[in-house]
Amino acid sequence: MEITATLVKELRERSGAGMMECKKALTEHKGDIEAAMEHLRKTGLAKADKKADRVAAEGRIVVAAEAARAVLVEVNSETDFVAKDENFVGFSEAVAQVALSSGAADIEALKSVKLADGSSVEEARAALIAKVGENVQVRRMAWITAGQNVGSYVHGGRIGVLVDVKGGSPELAKGLAMHIAAMNPQYLTPADAPADFVAKEKEIALAQMSEKDKAKPADIQEKMISGKLNKTLAEISLTGQAYILDTDSTVEQALKKEGAEVLSFQRLMVGEGIEKVVEDYAAEVAKAMQV
Repeated sequence: MEITATLVKELRERSGAGMMECKKALTEHKGDIEAAMEHLRKTGLAKADKKADRVAAEGRIVVAAEAARAVLVEVNSETDFVAKDENFVGFSEAVAQVALSSGAADIEALKSVKLADGSSVEEARAALIAKVGENVQVRRMAWITAGQNVGSYVHGGRIGVLVDVKGGSPELAKGLAMHIAAMNPQYLTPADAPADFVAKEKEIALAQMSEKDKAKPADIQEKMISGKLNKTLAEISLTGQAYILDTDSTVEQALKKEGAEVLSFQRLMVGEGIEKVVEDYAAEVAKAMQV
Protein backbone atom coordinates (compact mmCIF):
# COMPACT_ATOMS: atom_id res chain seq x y z
CA MET A 1 0.00 0.00 0.00
CA GLU A 2 1.24 3.46 -0.87
CA ILE A 3 2.18 5.56 2.17
CA THR A 4 0.60 8.90 1.28
CA ALA A 5 1.18 12.25 2.93
CA THR A 6 -2.49 12.24 4.00
CA LEU A 7 -2.03 8.92 5.78
CA VAL A 8 1.10 10.12 7.54
CA LYS A 9 -0.69 13.34 8.57
CA GLU A 10 -3.62 11.38 10.01
CA LEU A 11 -1.37 9.12 12.05
CA ARG A 12 0.64 12.10 13.26
CA GLU A 13 -2.50 13.90 14.45
CA ARG A 14 -3.79 10.78 16.21
CA SER A 15 -0.52 9.81 17.86
CA GLY A 16 1.29 13.10 18.37
CA ALA A 17 4.49 11.39 17.20
CA GLY A 18 6.98 12.92 14.75
CA MET A 19 6.42 12.82 11.00
CA MET A 20 9.36 10.48 10.29
CA GLU A 21 8.30 8.13 13.08
CA CYS A 22 4.80 7.97 11.62
CA LYS A 23 6.05 7.31 8.11
CA LYS A 24 8.37 4.56 9.36
CA ALA A 25 5.60 2.92 11.40
CA LEU A 26 3.24 2.96 8.43
CA THR A 27 5.90 1.53 6.13
CA GLU A 28 6.72 -1.28 8.57
CA HIS A 29 3.02 -2.13 8.91
CA LYS A 30 2.23 -1.83 5.17
CA GLY A 31 -0.06 1.17 5.57
CA ASP A 32 -2.21 -0.35 8.32
CA ILE A 33 -2.89 2.76 10.38
CA GLU A 34 -4.30 0.88 13.37
CA ALA A 35 -1.28 -1.42 13.56
CA ALA A 36 1.01 1.58 13.14
CA MET A 37 -0.86 3.41 15.91
CA GLU A 38 -0.46 0.45 18.25
CA HIS A 39 3.24 0.29 17.40
CA LEU A 40 3.71 3.99 18.21
CA ARG A 41 1.85 3.64 21.48
CA LYS A 42 4.10 0.76 22.48
CA THR A 43 7.16 2.68 21.39
CA GLY A 44 5.92 5.74 23.26
CA LEU A 45 5.57 3.75 26.44
CA ALA A 46 9.08 2.39 25.98
CA LYS A 47 10.38 5.93 25.54
CA ALA A 48 8.50 7.00 28.65
CA ASP A 49 10.20 4.25 30.66
CA LYS A 50 13.63 5.29 29.39
CA LYS A 51 12.99 8.90 30.39
CA ALA A 52 11.63 8.05 33.85
CA ASP A 53 14.99 8.44 35.58
CA ARG A 54 15.70 11.87 34.11
CA VAL A 55 15.32 14.78 36.51
CA ALA A 56 12.02 16.64 36.10
CA ALA A 57 12.28 19.74 38.29
CA GLU A 58 10.32 22.22 36.18
CA GLY A 59 6.57 22.13 35.54
CA ARG A 60 3.34 23.62 36.80
CA ILE A 61 1.19 23.90 39.89
CA VAL A 62 -2.51 23.69 39.00
CA VAL A 63 -5.54 24.26 41.23
CA ALA A 64 -9.07 22.86 41.01
CA ALA A 65 -11.75 23.99 43.45
CA GLU A 66 -15.46 23.75 44.17
CA ALA A 67 -17.39 24.99 47.21
CA ALA A 68 -15.50 23.83 50.31
CA ARG A 69 -13.05 21.52 48.51
CA ALA A 70 -9.86 22.36 46.66
CA VAL A 71 -6.73 20.58 45.47
CA LEU A 72 -3.32 21.62 44.23
CA VAL A 73 -1.46 19.30 41.85
CA GLU A 74 2.20 19.54 40.86
CA VAL A 75 3.09 18.15 37.43
CA ASN A 76 6.78 18.19 36.50
CA SER A 77 8.73 18.37 33.27
CA GLU A 78 12.45 18.58 32.57
CA THR A 79 12.41 22.09 31.10
CA ASP A 80 10.46 25.29 31.49
CA PHE A 81 9.93 25.25 27.71
CA VAL A 82 7.83 22.07 27.92
CA ALA A 83 6.07 23.36 31.05
CA LYS A 84 4.61 26.10 28.83
CA ASP A 85 3.65 23.72 25.99
CA GLU A 86 -0.11 23.64 25.36
CA ASN A 87 -0.17 19.83 25.54
CA PHE A 88 1.54 19.88 28.95
CA VAL A 89 -0.69 22.69 30.22
CA GLY A 90 -3.83 20.87 29.06
CA PHE A 91 -2.73 17.62 30.66
CA SER A 92 -1.94 19.36 33.97
CA GLU A 93 -5.32 21.10 34.10
CA ALA A 94 -7.16 17.88 33.22
CA VAL A 95 -5.33 16.00 35.97
CA ALA A 96 -6.24 18.64 38.57
CA GLN A 97 -9.91 18.48 37.57
CA VAL A 98 -10.12 14.68 37.83
CA ALA A 99 -8.20 14.79 41.10
CA LEU A 100 -10.94 17.05 42.46
CA SER A 101 -13.86 15.10 41.00
CA SER A 102 -12.49 11.70 42.03
CA GLY A 103 -11.29 12.73 45.47
CA ALA A 104 -8.13 10.66 44.95
CA ALA A 105 -6.30 10.47 48.24
CA ASP A 106 -2.79 10.22 46.81
CA ILE A 107 -0.81 10.15 43.58
CA GLU A 108 -0.94 6.37 43.28
CA ALA A 109 -4.74 6.45 43.40
CA LEU A 110 -4.80 9.35 40.94
CA LYS A 111 -2.79 7.40 38.33
CA SER A 112 -5.70 5.05 37.63
CA VAL A 113 -8.40 7.75 37.43
CA LYS A 114 -9.91 8.11 33.95
CA LEU A 115 -9.71 11.35 32.00
CA ALA A 116 -12.44 12.59 29.64
CA ASP A 117 -10.98 10.68 26.67
CA GLY A 118 -11.15 7.38 28.54
CA SER A 119 -7.42 7.03 29.18
CA SER A 120 -6.08 6.86 32.70
CA VAL A 121 -3.88 9.63 34.10
CA GLU A 122 -0.91 7.25 33.86
CA GLU A 123 -1.66 6.33 30.25
CA ALA A 124 -2.06 10.00 29.31
CA ARG A 125 1.21 10.83 31.07
CA ALA A 126 3.07 8.19 29.05
CA ALA A 127 1.52 9.46 25.82
CA LEU A 128 2.53 13.02 26.71
CA ILE A 129 6.13 11.90 27.26
CA ALA A 130 6.16 10.44 23.75
CA LYS A 131 4.78 13.70 22.38
CA VAL A 132 6.99 16.24 24.17
CA GLY A 133 10.14 14.12 24.43
CA GLU A 134 10.72 14.78 28.13
CA ASN A 135 10.14 13.01 31.41
CA VAL A 136 6.79 14.06 32.88
CA GLN A 137 5.76 13.25 36.44
CA VAL A 138 2.60 13.86 38.43
CA ARG A 139 4.44 14.42 41.67
CA ARG A 140 2.30 15.82 44.49
CA MET A 141 -1.18 16.83 45.60
CA ALA A 142 -2.29 19.02 48.48
CA TRP A 143 -5.91 19.04 49.63
CA ILE A 144 -8.28 21.10 51.68
CA THR A 145 -11.49 19.15 52.21
CA ALA A 146 -14.59 20.19 54.14
CA GLY A 147 -13.18 23.69 54.38
CA GLN A 148 -15.13 26.78 55.34
CA ASN A 149 -14.01 29.79 53.30
CA VAL A 150 -11.35 28.34 50.98
CA GLY A 151 -9.10 30.76 49.12
CA SER A 152 -6.77 29.70 46.32
CA TYR A 153 -4.05 31.38 44.31
CA VAL A 154 -1.50 30.24 41.73
CA HIS A 155 1.38 32.56 40.88
CA GLY A 156 2.83 32.12 37.40
CA GLY A 157 2.06 28.43 37.43
CA ARG A 158 4.98 27.92 39.82
CA ILE A 159 3.56 28.55 43.31
CA GLY A 160 0.14 27.40 44.44
CA VAL A 161 -1.66 28.07 47.72
CA LEU A 162 -4.85 26.93 49.41
CA VAL A 163 -6.02 28.54 52.64
CA ASP A 164 -8.98 27.60 54.81
CA VAL A 165 -10.47 30.57 56.65
CA LYS A 166 -13.19 30.56 59.28
CA GLY A 167 -15.30 33.70 58.86
CA GLY A 168 -14.16 36.70 56.85
CA SER A 169 -14.86 37.05 53.15
CA PRO A 170 -13.80 35.44 49.86
CA GLU A 171 -11.69 38.53 49.22
CA LEU A 172 -9.84 38.04 52.51
CA ALA A 173 -9.27 34.36 51.76
CA LYS A 174 -7.86 35.20 48.31
CA GLY A 175 -5.66 37.93 49.79
CA LEU A 176 -4.28 35.54 52.38
CA ALA A 177 -3.53 32.97 49.68
CA MET A 178 -1.59 35.65 47.77
CA HIS A 179 0.26 36.58 50.97
CA ILE A 180 1.25 32.97 51.64
CA ALA A 181 2.49 32.59 48.06
CA ALA A 182 4.70 35.66 48.44
CA MET A 183 5.92 35.32 52.03
CA ASN A 184 6.11 31.53 52.44
CA PRO A 185 5.32 31.28 56.18
CA GLN A 186 6.63 28.09 57.74
CA TYR A 187 4.01 27.93 60.49
CA LEU A 188 0.49 29.18 61.09
CA THR A 189 1.28 30.89 64.42
CA PRO A 190 4.49 31.33 66.46
CA ALA A 191 3.14 28.75 68.92
CA ASP A 192 3.18 26.13 66.13
CA ALA A 193 6.97 26.21 65.83
CA PRO A 194 8.40 22.91 67.15
CA ALA A 195 10.27 22.87 70.44
CA ASP A 196 13.57 21.77 68.89
CA PHE A 197 13.46 24.74 66.48
CA VAL A 198 12.81 27.15 69.36
CA ALA A 199 15.66 25.63 71.39
CA LYS A 200 18.07 25.95 68.47
CA GLU A 201 17.10 29.60 67.88
CA LYS A 202 17.68 30.37 71.57
CA GLU A 203 21.09 28.75 71.31
CA ILE A 204 21.95 30.85 68.27
CA ALA A 205 20.71 34.05 69.92
CA LEU A 206 22.90 33.36 72.95
CA ALA A 207 25.95 32.69 70.79
CA GLN A 208 25.42 35.98 68.94
CA MET A 209 25.32 38.08 72.10
CA SER A 210 28.22 40.47 72.60
CA GLU A 211 30.54 40.11 75.59
CA LYS A 212 29.00 43.28 76.99
CA ASP A 213 25.49 41.78 76.86
CA LYS A 214 26.71 38.48 78.35
CA ALA A 215 27.95 40.44 81.35
CA LYS A 216 24.41 41.65 82.09
CA PRO A 217 22.18 39.98 84.71
CA ALA A 218 20.62 36.63 83.68
CA ASP A 219 17.06 38.00 83.66
CA ILE A 220 18.10 40.82 81.28
CA GLN A 221 19.84 38.32 79.00
CA GLU A 222 16.71 36.16 78.98
CA LYS A 223 14.55 39.12 77.97
CA MET A 224 16.95 39.98 75.15
CA ILE A 225 16.95 36.40 73.87
CA SER A 226 13.15 36.19 74.14
CA GLY A 227 12.78 39.43 72.20
CA LYS A 228 15.00 38.17 69.39
CA LEU A 229 13.25 34.78 69.36
CA ASN A 230 9.80 36.37 69.20
CA LYS A 231 10.90 38.52 66.25
CA THR A 232 12.20 35.44 64.40
CA LEU A 233 9.02 33.45 65.07
CA ALA A 234 6.85 36.34 63.90
CA GLU A 235 8.79 36.58 60.64
CA ILE A 236 8.26 32.90 59.77
CA SER A 237 4.69 32.52 61.05
CA LEU A 238 1.65 33.57 59.05
CA THR A 239 -0.13 35.48 61.81
CA GLY A 240 3.01 37.39 62.80
CA GLN A 241 3.97 38.61 59.33
CA ALA A 242 3.14 42.05 57.95
CA TYR A 243 0.14 41.56 55.65
CA ILE A 244 1.21 42.26 52.05
CA LEU A 245 -2.12 43.90 51.20
CA ASP A 246 -1.94 46.20 54.23
CA THR A 247 1.63 46.50 55.47
CA ASP A 248 0.53 48.65 58.41
CA SER A 249 -1.13 45.54 59.86
CA THR A 250 0.03 42.04 60.67
CA VAL A 251 -1.95 39.13 59.29
CA GLU A 252 -3.28 38.55 62.80
CA GLN A 253 -4.59 42.12 62.96
CA ALA A 254 -6.13 41.83 59.47
CA LEU A 255 -7.94 38.66 60.57
CA LYS A 256 -9.24 40.33 63.75
CA LYS A 257 -10.68 43.22 61.72
CA GLU A 258 -12.95 40.75 59.92
CA GLY A 259 -13.51 38.40 62.85
CA ALA A 260 -11.75 35.64 60.93
CA GLU A 261 -9.33 32.81 61.70
CA VAL A 262 -7.04 30.79 59.47
CA LEU A 263 -7.61 27.08 60.10
CA SER A 264 -4.95 25.70 57.77
CA PHE A 265 -3.04 26.37 54.57
CA GLN A 266 -1.17 24.44 51.88
CA ARG A 267 1.63 25.79 49.69
CA LEU A 268 3.41 24.03 46.82
CA MET A 269 6.26 25.38 44.72
CA VAL A 270 7.46 23.70 41.54
CA GLY A 271 10.53 21.55 42.06
CA GLU A 272 10.77 21.87 45.85
CA GLY A 273 13.16 19.26 47.18
CA ILE A 274 14.30 18.07 43.74
CA GLU A 275 18.01 18.31 43.08
CA LYS A 276 18.36 19.93 39.69
CA VAL A 277 21.05 18.83 37.24
CA VAL A 278 23.24 21.76 36.20
CA GLU A 279 24.75 21.19 32.77
CA ASP A 280 28.27 22.53 32.21
CA TYR A 281 28.22 22.71 28.42
CA ALA A 282 31.65 24.38 28.20
CA ALA A 283 33.26 21.51 30.11
CA GLU A 284 31.35 18.98 28.03
CA VAL A 285 32.62 20.51 24.76
CA ALA A 286 36.19 20.72 26.09
CA LYS A 287 36.07 17.07 27.08
CA ALA A 288 34.74 16.06 23.68
CA MET A 289 37.57 17.94 21.93
CA GLN A 290 40.16 15.99 23.91
CA VAL A 291 38.84 12.62 22.72
